[in-house]
Formats: sequence, C-alpha cells, structure tokens
Amino acid sequence: MTEYARKAITLTRNQSDVTIPTRSAGIRTRPAAALTIIAASTFLSMSVWFSASFVIPQLTTEWNLTFAGSSLLTIAVQIGFVIGALLSAATGLSDAVPSRFLIAIGAVGAALANLGLLMATSIVGAFPLRLLTGVFLACVYPPALKEISTWFRTGRGKAFGVMIGALTLGSALPHLVNSVGDIAWQTVIMTTSVMTGAGGLIILLVRSSGPYPFPRRPFSITGAVRSLRNRDIVLANIGYMGHMWELYAMWAFVGTFLATVDSITTLSNPEAAASALAFVCIGAGAIGCIVGGILSDRYGRAQSALICLICSGAAAVAVGFSGAAPLPVILALCAFWGFWIIADSAQFSALVTERADPVYVGGAVSVQLALGYLTTTVTLWLVPVLVRHFSWSAALFALAAGPIIGIAAMAALIGLDRTKISSSSKPVKPDVSVETGDESDSALAHSTSTI
Repeated sequence: MTEYARKAITLTRNQSDVTIPTRSAGIRTRPAAALTIIAASTFLSMSVWFSASFVIPQLTTEWNLTFAGSSLLTIAVQIGFVIGALLSAATGLSDAVPSRFLIAIGAVGAALANLGLLMATSIVGAFPLRLLTGVFLACVYPPALKEISTWFRTGRGKAFGVMIGALTLGSALPHLVNSVGDIAWQTVIMTTSVMTGAGGLIILLVRSSGPYPFPRRPFSITGAVRSLRNRDIVLANIGYMGHMWELYAMWAFVGTFLATVDSITTLSNPEAAASALAFVCIGAGAIGCIVGGILSDRYGRAQSALICLICSGAAAVAVGFSGAAPLPVILALCAFWGFWIIADSAQFSALVTERADPVYVGGAVSVQLALGYLTTTVTLWLVPVLVRHFSWSAALFALAAGPIIGIAAMAALIGLDRTKISSSSKPVKPDVSVETGDESDSALAHSTSTI
C-alpha cells in the first residue's frame, strides 16, 4: 500500500468510520454507504429472477403453455445461473473486471434479456431468454458479495446478512408488482426490467472497492475435485443442497399455494391478494437473514444452520397440514417458513470458505454453487407434478425432505468437530468465523454464495 493510501484510510473502532478516497475529488465513500448502495442495487437487480414465473397463469392462457413449458420457464433461470457462475469462475472474469462494473453489465444484460420476453410468443422463444437472464444474474449477486467483502472485516457476517436480505426482497418484488391487480403480464415484465436496469446503474455510485481487497486466485479444477475429498466440505455441501431443495420451490410456489386457500379464492381478485401475501411471506426472510447472522456469531456456522433447518422443515410440514386452518394461521405459518428458510443461507458458503484449502477455495465454492442450484431444478419441476397428481400437502411434505437431510448433515459435521477436539491436543479452528487474517480474506474473495 502506498504512503498516500495509508494516510487516506482512516480507521476507528467503528467500521463505519472508514473513509476511502476516490478518483473523483470531493467524493467519499464509507462502508455503511457502500453497503446501502450495493444492497439497493442487489434488491433491484434480482427482481427479474421470478418475473416470468409469477405471471405463468397469464402466460398459460396467452401462449397455451403446457405443464412442461411452465416448469421450464421457471427452471431456465436456475440453469442459466449455474452456467454463468461456472463460466465466470473458469475464465477468471470476476478477477479481470472490477466487481461493480461486472454487476452493472450483468444487471443491464438481465434487464434486456427479460424485456425480450415481450417479443416472445411461446416457450420456444422464452426459454433461451430466461436462460440468458440467469447467466447475466450470475454476474450480479456473487460479485456483489465479493465487493461488499472488501468493505468489511469486522462485521462482515452482518453485512452478508443484509445482502442476502436484499436478494430475498428483490426475488419477491414481482409478487409486489403483480399484487396491484388487473395488470397485464407485460407490465410486470417491463417494471421488473426497469428495476433491474436501475440496479445496475446504482452500483456505479460506489466509486471504488473497499480497504480490504483480496488476492486473486485462479479457478482450479483440481481444487474442485479435492474439495469433494474433504469430509467437512462434503457435509456442508449436503446441507446446502438440502437447504436449496426447499428454498426456491417455496419462493416460486407460495403465491400459487395461497391462491388456493378458501378464504382467498372467494375474493374479487384472488391472484392479486395471493401475490401481496406471498411478498410478505417471502419478505419475512429478510429479517431472518439478520437473525441467522446473529445465531452464527453466537453458536457457530453449523449450529446456526442446524437451528434454521429444523425450523424451516417443521414449518413446511405444518403448512402441509394447514389446509383447513383459518387464513391467519396459514399466513403465520408461511411467514414463519419464509423467515427461517433463508436464515441459514450464508452459513453454508462460510463453512466451505473457512474449511477448504485457501489455494483451492474458488473451486470448492463453485462446486457448492453448482450442486445447490442444480438441486433447485428438481423441486421446481417436482412440486407442480405432486400438486397435479396428488395434493399441495404431498408437495410440501416432499420439500421437508431437504431440511431433514440437511439436519443430518449438520449434526454429522458438529459431531465430527467434537471428535476432532477430543482426539487432538491442538486447538481446532473454530466454526465461528474469525474475520481477520489474509487466509480468511482470500477465502471470502471467492465466496459466491447465492443462498
């Protein structure tokens, strides 16, 4: 670091007092301001994720969508996201391009791909556009986490919680737009596209990265393979897959489920009412992210994830049994589910970044990301099938299988840690993140957790 940079960065015990000079004279950025801007950008940019999925009832009528077509429309973004994330890691794009510029490009690209749906007339034209939307979104959220990491060392976990909360609210935004009622699906698509484009422009208000930049490490296929030989990481990946098994299916279909509740079907516009309530239920997860961060700091990564998985799994089962319950009870259960289902999201990537060999952590995180989002494609296809042939209860019970598997994985990981402690006289690296030191920073540089 140059002498100028040393003098320019003012550190106090309060992280928010860090001041970073930028190339534009007179403009200063503080961590709190950077977090606000990056979170706002993420909130707006991610609004196109479910934009088409939430208007499927209208598209089914207009495009004569088949059951398979409606499922593909939702799954396409997930597949595109995996492709984009792996391509970014393999090509070193996230290192070659500053994160804030990559976010801006990704958001604008996703907005344009989403707008392309206005010209589509069937799933044949819509599927590649949704796939492309996912590819571009892979240039938004993972780089946003990396960018925010450069601003925080102490309190980084809480900052990540805010970011995942922004992702949660952003993913629910199409529900809020759709809740206006009696609006064409084209309006939902245009509104979310404008929001996403605006999110890409907002990020440019952050004029530089923070005071804690990370060393660059290339993507390593060897590291990806080696990560699967590490029992700790394998258990963390299984837990993450269990988490993702229920997460995106819940987000995608909670509005559809609520629209079938008797008290809502009798309303003049049940679709709009269900969308508004779904936004509340999913949005509750924004608070859950903060609570998850607090639990993680207090009890440890695996322990926090275990608590969240128990609560979300129990909620899925409870909602499955709530068919005849009064509407307030069903809403309370769905909000409780939405609160806990996302609260453990950051813990799984943290487990990998903290336990993997720092030389190969990029490959390890990429493997986790791919496994998690590929898992979501299974339940996004499975839930409509189970509802169609059986019932909502059957679909919800099936989603609870994910947390059950995740609980078993986290319990095994906790037991493994205890065995290490009891069998060795040397101190074991604690599960609770210690956010100091180059090794931790290097790992977090490649943390592309997306929930």
